[in-house]
Amino acid sequence: MTEIAADEPRGFAVHTAPVGLGDDGRDDFTVLVSTRPAVVSAVFTRSRFAGPSVTLSRAAAADRSARGVVVLARNANVATGAQGEANAREVRAATARALGLAEDELLIASTGVIGRQYPMAGILDHIGTMTGPLPEGGFDRAARSIMTTDTRPKTARARVGDAVVIGIAKGVGMIEPDMATLLTFFATDALLDPEEQDRIFRRVMDRTFNAVSIDTDTSTSDTAALFANGLAGAVDPAAFEQALYDVALALVKDIASDGEGAGKLIEVQVSGARDTAQAKRIGKAVVNSPLVKTAVHGGDPNWGRVAMAIGKCSDDTDVDQEKVTIRFGDVEVYPPSGRGAEGEGELRAAVAKQMQGPEVVIGIDLGIAAGAFTVYGCDLTEGYVRLNADYST
Repeated sequence: MTEIAADEPRGFAVHTAPVGLGDDGRDDFTVLVSTRPAVVSAVFTRSRFAGPSVTLSRAAAADRSARGVVVLARNANVATGAQGEANAREVRAATARALGLAEDELLIASTGVIGRQYPMAGILDHIGTMTGPLPEGGFDRAARSIMTTDTRPKTARARVGDAVVIGIAKGVGMIEPDMATLLTFFATDALLDPEEQDRIFRRVMDRTFNAVSIDTDTSTSDTAALFANGLAGAVDPAAFEQALYDVALALVKDIASDGEGAGKLIEVQVSGARDTAQAKRIGKAVVNSPLVKTAVHGGDPNWGRVAMAIGKCSDDTDVDQEKVTIRFGDVEVYPPSGRGAEGEGELRAAVAKQMQGPEVVIGIDLGIAAGAFTVYGCDLTEGYVRLNADYST
């Protein structure tokens, strides 16, 4: 009998294996499943080029009941036409049969190169060797198996009462979320009202995964899902929301700091906005600016690039430069204070010092009202260009 780690939720099993989606022999096929019926909350990309995995999973999750997900890494199965859709259906159906489940009890997720068909022979050959029940545990293996260009697996966990919340995620590029991001899966043995679980999940996603951006490109395959099987009994909803938020935020920061070619995490804290939406919009304008990103990469204390990024939000006519403040860490750089040449030199040195570490915090107060939002991203490096120039070759 498999011994379940104390920091993993009860009643979840993981299976991973190499099926030839990549050419390096590492695991690239993952099944995460609850050993009993579970409640699912899920959100997906709104890309008009969403793949069949998203379409199938959206339908399966509509009744908020699903046992788990099958994940194929390094092949997005997007823009593959009717054959791609048929392949996705066949993979999900075969996996469900092997585990003794109904098809619609499984979500399916796929990530990687767009425009390539699955190597179906290898995938189906492996599924044919699978038998249930799967051994419980194994989330760390799952986090590694779902990776594409990630440099490390991403896992976070927290306790809430007698229950555990665990999350795994992959993603380091093509990240500008729209209702979800990347591939992100959470599991818990907490018991929650399905309607309340869904509300909590969506609130947490909006505050965390919808707050991260690497390169402004929205993926065609974004999927985020929470599976709850209730084996640990009921928990306080507010405490659960905090635990889920803590897990999700840890994953977000790990994703941003592992962005393709990234060297530094950028955190942009916007306050004093008209509302949350404006704060988020301004924060994204800053964290997505190539000029801000490259300045952070080089440790160049050119804080004027932040002012530029705020200013290009021209539709936000209530943003008044006379009311805005900008800081790097605890060093306020704007508004100007008549520092003179010597003072400017000291300021630049102080900002440069704030930019030396692995995390750079930029604070912006718009001086309008009480809206606030924090976004996360990374610097832009030569490594990002090299990796994406050669991605499919």
